[in-house]
Amino acid sequence: MRHTVKKSITFFALAMAALVARLAWAEDFSVTSPSVVDGKLTTRQVLHGFGCSGANLSPALSWSVPPAGTKSFAVTIYDPDAPTGSGWWHWVAFNLPADLRELPEGAGDPQAMMLPPDAVQSRTDFGSAGYGGACPPEQDAPHRYQMTVWALDTERLELDANASGAMVGFFLNAHAVGKATLTASYGR
Repeated sequence: MRHTVKKSITFFALAMAALVARLAWAEDFSVTSPSVVDGKLTTRQVLHGFGCSGANLSPALSWSVPPAGTKSFAVTIYDPDAPTGSGWWHWVAFNLPADLRELPEGAGDPQAMMLPPDAVQSRTDFGSAGYGGACPPEQDAPHRYQMTVWALDTERLELDANASGAMVGFFLNAHAVGKATLTASYGR
């Protein structure tokens, strides 16, 4: 029995050391955006519809120092403040190659074909694939828009453009070796 306990403690210590090393490496993983000015989205990232009159362009994003073991990336934009009880998925893109380090403004438009060929944009809470801009209710306090680049341990997620943000989020969390988030606000 004593040997089993000692073996379990040794295994646990090694697992914790590996986790700490992995997290330390992931600390250098970061995302930036010239589309965020003074911590806020500009009207270029605001929806054109639902009473909003923005350009509906996904923000330009760039990231650096992905964690070891990264085999692909995903990008999500999520509003946890949406008055839905479950937030609001504004953009979900995955199967981005491991050597990619940036996306230009407007890459979230499926018609623009600005993403790599095997990338998938799946359904947002607007009901279709591609970026849908910020448009919080007028009386709400400014909402937070969490732009997250996910480093994944798999080259591809076996999901298609009909997958919901929640479904993709489940697989992102299951395959994440790291993630970098930039939060911007927008209110009207």
